Amino acid sequence: MDRSDVTAQPLREDGRLPLVVRPVRDGLEAGPFLRANRAAVDHLLLQHGAILFRGFSTDSVERFEIVIKALTNEVLAYEYRSTPREKLGGATYTASEYPAMHTIPMHCENAYQRDWPTKLLFACARAPQTGGQTPLADMVAVTSRISPACFDSFRTKGVAYLRNYHEGLDLSWRNVFQTDSPEEVELICRRLEVDFEWVDGERLRTRQLAQGVARHHGLDQTIFFNQAHLFHVSSLGSETADALVETFGLEDLPRHACFGDGSEIPSAQLAEIRAAFDAEKVHFDWQQGDVLLVDNMQVAHGREPFTGERLILASLCDAYSKSR
Repeated sequence: MDRSDVTAQPLREDGRLPLVVRPVRDGLEAGPFLRANRAAVDHLLLQHGAILFRGFSTDSVERFEIVIKALTNEVLAYEYRSTPREKLGGATYTASEYPAMHTIPMHCENAYQRDWPTKLLFACARAPQTGGQTPLADMVAVTSRISPACFDSFRTKGVAYLRNYHEGLDLSWRNVFQTDSPEEVELICRRLEVDFEWVDGERLRTRQLAQGVARHHGLDQTIFFNQAHLFHVSSLGSETADALVETFGLEDLPRHACFGDGSEIPSAQLAEIRAAFDAEKVHFDWQQGDVLLVDNMQVAHGREPFTGERLILASLCDAYSKSR
């Protein structure tokens, strides 16, 4: 990377992520600069796990699309969805649109699936008045905080994600699969290797068996990689979880996670995992025009509550290949 055009240093002196890259002169266009320096950016991303490009004025879908094309090889559709979001055009979606008072726990994107993006791109089109940070966590450090016994349970058993699409509760199957056709849903499930059934002929139930850990090829290291702590009913808090279990039972919960062999994940292990993510959180405040590039396996992300209007653009890119 041509250091005559930019400065680059970690956000914190005692940390490696995110690396903050700023232009040293006005008018430096993000697209041409990043395209010309793609190899250097990829190298820095492997070193730091996340790069915050600040001062490039990428605050519209059009400008964001140029950055996406400059930094990635392919864009991925957001199918078999787990959160509400809107497609704004091309490869651009809104970030998850949960109510502003809610926290989105730390996670690696689409880790509940058998395939996932290796790169995430975010852009701040409108910064919130307060809060709304997208915290980051180094997954190598998170993994080191998880006990060998807990890690080995997820490595050997994997995770099963159960979803029941009740009307008016959580996302509908039409939203998740982006279709009104049950036949199209079944085709998507077969392609993604998601087990499905229509309960009483009307209500969809899906079960996806996926990995508990995964190999990061660039680091040549196996890391904790799943979303069990998000899908598990306990993520909603004990009062809500107890009420849902009492109402639906475990089999009919809107969403839940267990080990791949069907056994329940011990609450102590879930608490250990959540504590490991929380201990590694790194925060920065969004500024309009920011672009954040994330290695989706090295670095987890979340969202803090906020006030005011917040518009963060997002794109999922460069699918993971297990064969490498």
